Amino acid sequence: RSPIEHVEKLSCPVLILQGEEDRVVPPNQARKMHEALLTKGIPTCLKVYEGEQHGFRKAENIEDALDRELAFYGKVFGMEGIPGVMEIEVDNL
Repeated sequence: RSPIEHVEKLSCPVLILQGEEDRVVPPNQARKMHEALLTKGIPTCLKVYEGEQHGFRKAENIEDALDRELAFYGKVFGMEGIPGVMEIEVDNL
């Protein structure tokens, strides 16, 4: 069931948002997935949130995750330069 076992089926960009203290999906799994996507050449971005678990609870991290998701879509779909949208780095793009 682990996504890392199915990387060969992926072809679309992937944004990974991970809690550093997640015990359901340990952070090392997110890092391994990110590395596998990099190796395959798939556009990807990994953000690890300190002090968060499985599902973010801190308001500033929830807001950052939503802003980061919008920025990711903007980069992937070529809609950069939207006022108020944060700048992020998308690897392999």
